[in-house]
Amino acid sequence: MAEQCANPLLLKWVGEWLDQARERNTKGVNAYKRAYDSLKACPYPFTHPSEARQLQNIGEKLVERLTEKMEEYCKAANLPMPKPPRGKKKTVVPADGEEGEAPPPKKRNPKPYVPAFRSGAYAIILALSTSSGGLSKSETIALAEPHCDSSFLAPSEPGKFYTAWASIKTLENKDLVYEQGRPTRKYFLTEEGWEVARRIKKTAEPKGSMDDFVDGGRTKSGSKTGANDGLSMDSRLSPVRQSPRLSESPEPGVSDIIPQGTSSSELPSFEPLVLQPGTFIVQLVLDNREVRAKDDRDYIQNELGKRGVKPIVRPLALGDILWVAKCHDPQLLPSLGVEGDEVVLDYVIERKRLDDLVGSIKDGRFHEQKFRLRKCGVKNVTYLIEEISMSADHFQKYEEAVQSAIASMQVVDGYFVKKTQKMDDSIRYLARMTLMLKEMYEKKPLHLIPTRVITTQNFLPLVNELRAKEPGTDYHITYEAYASLASKSETLTLRDVFLKMLMCTRGVTGEKALEIQKRWKTPKAFMEAYERCGDGEEGRKRKLEMVSKDMAHFVGRKKIAKAVSAKIAEVWGDA
Repeated sequence: MAEQCANPLLLKWVGEWLDQARERNTKGVNAYKRAYDSLKACPYPFTHPSEARQLQNIGEKLVERLTEKMEEYCKAANLPMPKPPRGKKKTVVPADGEEGEAPPPKKRNPKPYVPAFRSGAYAIILALSTSSGGLSKSETIALAEPHCDSSFLAPSEPGKFYTAWASIKTLENKDLVYEQGRPTRKYFLTEEGWEVARRIKKTAEPKGSMDDFVDGGRTKSGSKTGANDGLSMDSRLSPVRQSPRLSESPEPGVSDIIPQGTSSSELPSFEPLVLQPGTFIVQLVLDNREVRAKDDRDYIQNELGKRGVKPIVRPLALGDILWVAKCHDPQLLPSLGVEGDEVVLDYVIERKRLDDLVGSIKDGRFHEQKFRLRKCGVKNVTYLIEEISMSADHFQKYEEAVQSAIASMQVVDGYFVKKTQKMDDSIRYLARMTLMLKEMYEKKPLHLIPTRVITTQNFLPLVNELRAKEPGTDYHITYEAYASLASKSETLTLRDVFLKMLMCTRGVTGEKALEIQKRWKTPKAFMEAYERCGDGEEGRKRKLEMVSKDMAHFVGRKKIAKAVSAKIAEVWGDA
């Protein structure tokens, strides 16, 4: 293609930049494409890249870049750099060999304005196009909300003041919308505004698909996820959480449902209980700590309601969002010999803002939460990561740790990772997930494990054996049984408790705790090691340095610094 052009070198370089822009999904794709087409269509050869500025769609910045590229090319090929032509008029040699004056650059026609798909301006234009008699602000918002990805009532970030309604000023400045009336103000489309509305309506809104859930490793925002993302709410959302749930209290009435059991390798045999299609409905359950702000606690559930999803809101012992099959008849499950009227489905979501993820990595909560999710028995665990805007200097310190944590979630733990840019993106994702799960579960029978055969010791081995023997059948438990298992500290082994105790010390990450536990198997062994250090000033010094000295051969994130070793000694060695 480049060989058929009068300026093949310039065309080749612009083509390479176009390919790079496409790979990086940057805004320069369209600009490079237009420049490429202009160069390709030009019949005149240029002696210097600066002559290309006479072509439409090629500006000064691109000319400068082409000139730099030409200088590099000439230097590498040991050729003289051509000199730019002098004077205002540029003489070029047409394709037929006759000299001629370069045609004057064509006057650019202004590009017609089309607002971004599902933006505030897009939604307002569609709303106003429903009435030629004008609409009030509240009427416009009510009609616009279904067509917009951002809220018209609440800013996308607490601390900021603009909502999607701010786009009305843009439309007024572009003479697409005007207002009339005092004190009751109404908004109307201008003639140009009606034309934009007609252009918008020519393009049908794309329908959702399963790709919204497994989207080839790229979220709607274009941000890349990791291997498990198909091999796929930010201080921007700033949802408020209560304190980290390192140890939840059991919900009323569920603490004694699941007994401790024994560690016997013999698993129980049972006849599964079956819920037939039509006897239940799939519903989303939202943890009541998932709120947008202290003074806006109902935003998430209200926005889900606008999308046809009415969530159940309650405190969750584990996870931030999950889905249940809720029976139409509250007495159906009790009549089958199990408790409650809800069955937990195999999907749970842990939501993490980017700043919260950084904090949980620093203090060890991240590893503890992953450990508890592994214990819950739910097959499909999703980490919903909100990519907030953080201080570049602050994030740069932890960028490698964050990328490593995300990779670990996907490759080691097998979790699905979904990234969003703002709360409204996350809400739409949850609404689509609910629709998908309704279609997946409501048309087939559900198989339940009777609660009477479950103990804290046999639950995970039993679930793993069932999945291996019957991969085509999913087995579920009641919500009460799930909450009991998630809230019971008895499900932890001594090793698990030891690791959790170690990670309570600031600076002891999951990796460091694991290495300490490998060296000293139990809390008793750890404390006895400190006792052997002796008393007095010398004994205290040995205690403070014991962990860092015994683990001096480790490098990187496993290495125990002397300051961290001293903190551990203060807790465990009474130093």
